[in-house]
Amino acid sequence: MTSLVLRPQSCPPVNSVEVAARAGAEHRGAQVSLTGITNRSGEVQPGDLYVGVRGSRAHGAQFAAEAVASGAVAVLTDLDGLDIAGDLGVPVLVASDVRRATGPASAAVYGDPSRRLTMLGITGTSGKTTTAYMVRAILQAAGRPSGLLGTVETIIGEEHVGHAAGAALTTPEAPELQALLAVMVERGIGTVVMEVSSHSLQLRRVDGIEYAVAAFLNLSQDHLDFHDGMEDYFAAKSLLFDGRARTHVINVDDDWATRLAETGRRTVRVSPAGRQAADWRIEGAVAGSSAGSAFVAVGPDGRRHEVLLSLPGDFNADNAVMAMAIAAEAGVAADLAAGALREVRVPGRMERVDAGQPFLAVVDYSHKPAAVEAALRSVRDQVTGRVLLVLGCGGDRDAAKRPLMGAVGARDADLLVITDDNPRSEDPAAIRSAMLRGVQEVPQSQRGEVVEIGDRAAAIRHAVRAARDGDVVLVAGKGHETGQYVGGVVHEFDDRAALRQAIAEREA
Repeated sequence: MTSLVLRPQSCPPVNSVEVAARAGAEHRGAQVSLTGITNRSGEVQPGDLYVGVRGSRAHGAQFAAEAVASGAVAVLTDLDGLDIAGDLGVPVLVASDVRRATGPASAAVYGDPSRRLTMLGITGTSGKTTTAYMVRAILQAAGRPSGLLGTVETIIGEEHVGHAAGAALTTPEAPELQALLAVMVERGIGTVVMEVSSHSLQLRRVDGIEYAVAAFLNLSQDHLDFHDGMEDYFAAKSLLFDGRARTHVINVDDDWATRLAETGRRTVRVSPAGRQAADWRIEGAVAGSSAGSAFVAVGPDGRRHEVLLSLPGDFNADNAVMAMAIAAEAGVAADLAAGALREVRVPGRMERVDAGQPFLAVVDYSHKPAAVEAALRSVRDQVTGRVLLVLGCGGDRDAAKRPLMGAVGARDADLLVITDDNPRSEDPAAIRSAMLRGVQEVPQSQRGEVVEIGDRAAAIRHAVRAARDGDVVLVAGKGHETGQYVGGVVHEFDDRAALRQAIAEREA
C-alpha cells in the first residue's frame, strides 16, 4: 500500500485565465499554462498552480515564494495572501473566498474528471464507510471497474493505494481529490463510490464535483467541536443536496431526512424500518446470528429480494438496503446486488477476531453515542452471555459526547472498561473523567460493572481475561486505525492486533 500523492500521468495544459474564470477569481498578470494544482508547498511540481489559503495556524501564502521556487507558475490566494506573499514574479489569481474557489479551479486544471465518472456520494453520521464498501462490492460483482474514496483507504480498481497526504481526512482536499479522480479516469474506472464528510462540504473540498447520486444515511451527535450545534451540522450535510447531484437517495426513517426529501431533485426514498412510504424497504424483521444477518429487501417494483449479509446488526441491514438503492441508481440489478452482499467485508467495522477463543471478539469503529448503542445491541443479539465493552473518547474532538458515551456503555454493557482512545493534545485522565460523569448519571441498578484502565492494551487484556464462554468482547472506537495519537506522537497501535495478542496470552 503506497502513500504517495497520486496525479494523472498526462495532464493537458490549461490556460490560467480560464481557470480563474471557473474559480471566480481575478487574474492578475500574464496568462500561463497550468498542468497541476496543489495547496502544499512541499509537493509543488513544475507547471503547478499553488493555492495559498488561510489555515488555522498560518496563511498558506507565507509559503508562496517557496512554491514558486519549486516550479509553481501561478498562485491562487486572497487579498491578505497577496500582501503576505509580496511580488512573486508569477501571475496571481485573487479570490474573495479561496476555499470556495479551489474546488472549481482544481476541476478545471484536471479536465473535470467527475463529468467522465459516475460519482456516488454518501454522507451521514454513521455507516458511510460500510455502505461505501457494500456499494463497491456490488459494482465488483456486476463487473464494473470502480474506485473508492473514504475513511479507511483509497481504492482504484483492484489497487489499494492507501491514503495520500492528509490521511486523517475522510475526504481529501480539493486539489488531491480532483487529481485522484483524474487518475481513475486515466485507468479506466467508470464509477466512484465516495464518502462525503460534513467537514469536506463545509470547507468546500468537494466543490467542482458533479454527482450522479447523493445519498443521506442518518444524522446523530458528532463533530460538534467543528460545527456550531446540530442545525449547523445538518446544514453542512445538506450541501451535498444543493443541486450538484442528479438523484438523491434518502433514508426517510431518519428524523432529519424529511427536509432533504423535498429538494425538487429526483428522490429515491428508502425506509429500512418500513415506517414511511418509500421506494425501498425491509420487509419484516432482520434475523441476526454470529455469521451475520438475513432480511428481505423490497424494491420499487415490489419484488422481494432475500439478502444474506455477512455483517450483523439491524443498522448494517439498513446500510445494505441503502447500498442496494444506490447501486440500482447506478444501473445494477437488485438480485445481483443482494447476492454480492453475502461476502462483503469492511475493515474495522464489526470485524471479528477469531483466535480459537470460546467467546466472540469484535472490533468496531463506533465512536459516537448512537453508533456505540447500535453496536452493543448488535453484539448482544449474537451471544447468550455477557457483553464486555472497551471504550474511550478522542481528544480535541466533540467533548459534549463523552458523558453520553460513558452513559451508553454503562447502561448497555455488562462490563465497561473505560480507556484511552486518541487523546491527542488533551489530558487522557480528563477525558476518562468526563466519561465517568456520564456513568454516574445512570442509576446504580441499571448499569453494569465499570472499570477505568487508561492503557488501551491493558484495558483490552482486562476484558479478555474477564470473558467467559458465550460472552462477547467489543473493542470500540478505533476500528481500522493502526496508530494512537498521544500528545504530538503517533504510536503504533491496532485494536485487532492487541485483541488477538490478549487472547493468545489468555489461552497460554
